[in-house]
Amino acid sequence: MQARVTVTLKAGVLDPQGKAIEGALRSLGIDGIGAIRQGKLFDVDLGAADPAKAQTVLTQACEQLLANTVIEDYRIELDGTHS
Repeated sequence: MQARVTVTLKAGVLDPQGKAIEGALRSLGIDGIGAIRQGKLFDVDLGAADPAKAQTVLTQACEQLLANTVIEDYRIELDGTHS
């Protein structure tokens, strides 16, 4: 089973890396982009895990390591489904 975990900063948390990317794009003459917020993406191979166990394992991984839940949100997708 394949999964994707997307970690992003919570709304209202300042994103200096996103602002730096915005500035770099402007300096390169790339127009039409309003705002950018950066994040992290993890593609995970869970072997033959069943969906319920996979959800539990990935939630634990996010809560303990992949995301700083004070300032970040995470989304888990199992084989293309959002949770």
